[in-house]
Amino acid sequence: MRKSSTSTSDAVIIKKYANRRLYDTARSAYITLDDIKTMVHEGTEFVVLDAKSGDDLTHSVLTQIIFEQEAQGQHLLPVDFLRQLINFYGDSMQSVVPGFLDMSMKSLSQGRERFSRQMGGATGNPLLGMFEEQVRQNMALFERALGAMSPFGTYSADPAATQKAKPEEPPVRDHDLDELRSQMAAMQEKLDKLS
Repeated sequence: MRKSSTSTSDAVIIKKYANRRLYDTARSAYITLDDIKTMVHEGTEFVVLDAKSGDDLTHSVLTQIIFEQEAQGQHLLPVDFLRQLINFYGDSMQSVVPGFLDMSMKSLSQGRERFSRQMGGATGNPLLGMFEEQVRQNMALFERALGAMSPFGTYSADPAATQKAKPEEPPVRDHDLDELRSQMAAMQEKLDKLS
């Protein structure tokens, strides 16, 4: 484990003890994983630290919450996605995947908020088509970013697609270009650190 990389000055500190109990230092009370899930829904910034060593356990605790949700039958992660994700562990692309997934989730959240505003705050399931289009746009951005970094030309998740004529791409909006540039700079920085 590593020491906390999150600034703990603004975040609620939750200590995890050897007996697996979680202690919220802001409330001075023991809490459960359900309480942490509620904190996530509320947008509360927090860091989970090992009470003895001070190691940052936030990632493993959040992963545990996802595992428990999936085990309860609330399947959010498709099997094919999980298989592809496992394939990225140890792969040369491993360092790029977290940034891409983070960008995709932020984009998805923004799309959900936009949809909610357009529907006047109506609740219920968002339109699947809107999210599918957002995923397509994210994949197109990711593939363009990989193509720009690849010394061998264009990149595509589909090997057959690189042999075909390049299809016409949808127009890129200015904020998409700015976002892509910042992501490219971050990826280049990671690549520079690796080499």
